[in-house]
Amino acid sequence: MQEKTIATRTLEMSILDAGSGPPVLMCHGFPETKHAWRHQIGALAAAGYRAVAPDMRGYGGTAAPEGADHYTVVHAVGDLVALLDAIGEKQAVIVGHDWGATIAWQAALMRPDRFRAVVALSVPMMGLPPVPPSKLFPQNGEALFYTLYFQDPQGAEKEFSRDIGQTLRKLIHAASGEAGPRRPGDGTPNPFGMVSHNRGLLADLPDPEALPAWLPPADFNRLAQAFTATGFGPALNYYRNLDRNYELQQANAGQTVTVPALFAIGERDTGLAIPGMPEIIAAMPHLVPGLRGSHTIPGAGHWLQQERPEAVTELVLGFLREVAG
Repeated sequence: MQEKTIATRTLEMSILDAGSGPPVLMCHGFPETKHAWRHQIGALAAAGYRAVAPDMRGYGGTAAPEGADHYTVVHAVGDLVALLDAIGEKQAVIVGHDWGATIAWQAALMRPDRFRAVVALSVPMMGLPPVPPSKLFPQNGEALFYTLYFQDPQGAEKEFSRDIGQTLRKLIHAASGEAGPRRPGDGTPNPFGMVSHNRGLLADLPDPEALPAWLPPADFNRLAQAFTATGFGPALNYYRNLDRNYELQQANAGQTVTVPALFAIGERDTGLAIPGMPEIIAAMPHLVPGLRGSHTIPGAGHWLQQERPEAVTELVLGFLREVAG
């Protein structure tokens, strides 16, 4: 597995690159880096594929353009097209998790000529809402939805930067399967829900005594070092473009994802606590007519490819065999 920096026509990208054969491009989410795919990269390379995982723009070793307006999904898809060109590949199967899943869906929607199949983890394909997302997210006098909290640099960005190690420990633990069964009213912490105006996001999350077994200290330290270098601002810029994405995606209104697709989510994923999410997942075939399967991984939380690496790798490899050609 080689870690290297590639100069593309959009920006310089740090990537992990292993194996040879049909390319598989893997996109991470928040707050992660390309290293989140460490288990899948080796397994896919051993199975005869070229596995490529970039740090997305603003993360890790990839360039971080100034200004929030440079972090739309259109920019992100453009980066991936430019990366394929830079590594000499005409097409790839794209795999994404969290924000990476959102970007993967849009890549498959906008450029099916370059992304011939898609695997999405944790975030389903969703249609355009009737109004900009910021108009839908709840808020009241006591709290606001986390995506709204992420808009203000003096909010999450300032809070998360006070102690980067503690921030990551709390976020990772609270969204993991280890945090609890995440049933209604059971008290399982959720970092991606409502945020107190007075206390912020982190105060109500437990600080675990130990990292989960699937995240060894060396891997956690690598993640903490990456965010120490970049800060959280560039990563939060993705959230600051939710309304802008809504505007740009009007050009694709009514389109469906026509390439073969696969979806998986952890049984204890925080996303399932969002009202209406089970119904959105169930309705995906209307937006993704090529959907080959929708899987729920028992006991797993949000960090699916790290919490259940064998299960995710098995699903991806099975799907790749189905769409071979």
